[in-house]
Amino acid sequence: MESGFLTFILVSSFTVSSSHTDTPDEVLVAREDEPTTLICADKTVRGAVAINWMQKLSGADEWKLVLSANERTELSGGASKASMRWTDPNFRDTGVFSLFFLPKMKDGGFYSCLIKQQERKVKERIILLVIFKVTVVPAAPILQLSTLALIASVNPDSAVAKITWEAPGGISMKSERKPNTGTVAKLPLLQISDGGAYVCLVHPQGDSSRAPFPFNVDVTVDADNVASFTNITHAPLISTATQAHTSFTLTCPAVQGDYVLLHWQPPDARKRTNMKLVYQYDRWRGSTLLTEQSKKLQLAGPPYNAEAGSFSFLLTPGWKDGGLYACDVFLNSVAFSQRTRLSVLKVKATYSSSKLQLGCLYSELSQVQSAKWTYQNKSHQLHSETSGLGSISTSLPLPITSDTAGNYTCTLQLKNGQTVQATQAVTLPHEESVSVTTPSQLPSLSALLLLVVPLVAAAVCVLLWRQKHISDRSIEQSLSVHSGEAENIYENPEDIRQAPPEGSVYMDLKPRGEDDVYEELERCERCQS
Repeated sequence: MESGFLTFILVSSFTVSSSHTDTPDEVLVAREDEPTTLICADKTVRGAVAINWMQKLSGADEWKLVLSANERTELSGGASKASMRWTDPNFRDTGVFSLFFLPKMKDGGFYSCLIKQQERKVKERIILLVIFKVTVVPAAPILQLSTLALIASVNPDSAVAKITWEAPGGISMKSERKPNTGTVAKLPLLQISDGGAYVCLVHPQGDSSRAPFPFNVDVTVDADNVASFTNITHAPLISTATQAHTSFTLTCPAVQGDYVLLHWQPPDARKRTNMKLVYQYDRWRGSTLLTEQSKKLQLAGPPYNAEAGSFSFLLTPGWKDGGLYACDVFLNSVAFSQRTRLSVLKVKATYSSSKLQLGCLYSELSQVQSAKWTYQNKSHQLHSETSGLGSISTSLPLPITSDTAGNYTCTLQLKNGQTVQATQAVTLPHEESVSVTTPSQLPSLSALLLLVVPLVAAAVCVLLWRQKHISDRSIEQSLSVHSGEAENIYENPEDIRQAPPEGSVYMDLKPRGEDDVYEELERCERCQS
């Protein structure tokens, strides 16, 4: 009898499984290992009923029996778990067929509650169960200055649109979704004030207007103890040099970190004092700590991305901004350090009454092998002298000539063989050049008169001298002709006066009377004689 009943249940289950769909009537997000109830009820059903709870886990292709019951017998299927049970033992009388259990992460997926009466399907309810899990790193109590990591994961992951985090007070936190890990939110350099209740909000796929599922996570910060970073990976020291006032990249460790600290020790320090913090950036909080030295620093752009945890700095140094730089990148409880010893080179020109002095300044002398001046004409030897620690100069007599003008280069060589150069251009004294082909400005009125009047007078004198040797009749004809020409040339001077060309000078040379003209002509003739 029992074997016959078992056969009936299994066959019934197989028949039911073929009719299931993957469109849920409800999406439920439950926390791992916490009491969870899958609701299924129909209070209109009484008496002889058959109930089947089926399960299709995330990634599975088939439905499996969890629990089954009819008016006489209850049966646990192969997918049943020790914690699974009916929420109401009298479900036959109450019509409440809900399922209770303590789910694990692997239990996420579809669940079906099928109610049948007299072999007829009365009701089926499909529930998509999403299992939620939170991991807090490090474990409580959390030391001050450590990095708090809140990691939320779900199964199935495809059932969730997004996961967000809120700090105490409802403040939104930066979070990142990482494959095979979950959604991560971090708080580096944890303070006592960071303790409290954090909220993780799980937003299911589908209706965006639906309220997310909230889950509280309590964080306790140790008020007495501070974290220390003993796990530090040091990269080889970088020894390099650059010109003053040019952009230089300070390299940081090539890891995706949570925050970065940049420390600096001034150049040529007699005592190896503690390094000064000059820049701090926390990509999770989006906070930056700046100092006076930070004015010459900025986070580097592509191929670096500080918001994603890829750090480096751009430094625009002055001569005194060389020295030792330490870039420390922190990831969880591990630190990575990259140190750079930097020399900065600067050239300048100083004039005195008799000479031009070219100075070459450089810093962080401990790594410098040599410094020297050279001229663009290699055959020209320069005399250089040391004018103090980190300074070398050469002098040029004044005035500057074509033999001394040109480019002068200061070359700094480090002990590792690396070199850096800075060039000072020396030019000839400024001389005014005069061009005979291109006038620089319009002549003044007086200069124009001095030029035009003698030329006109001379032309008239030559004309009269020629006319003196011609017959009276010819003179009259000639005078008539030339007078006509003169009339043609100087006709209507009033028109010219009314609209003079811009920048021009108008001169009315038309004779005022015969006596005046001939007196002037006779005077010119005497001058010619």
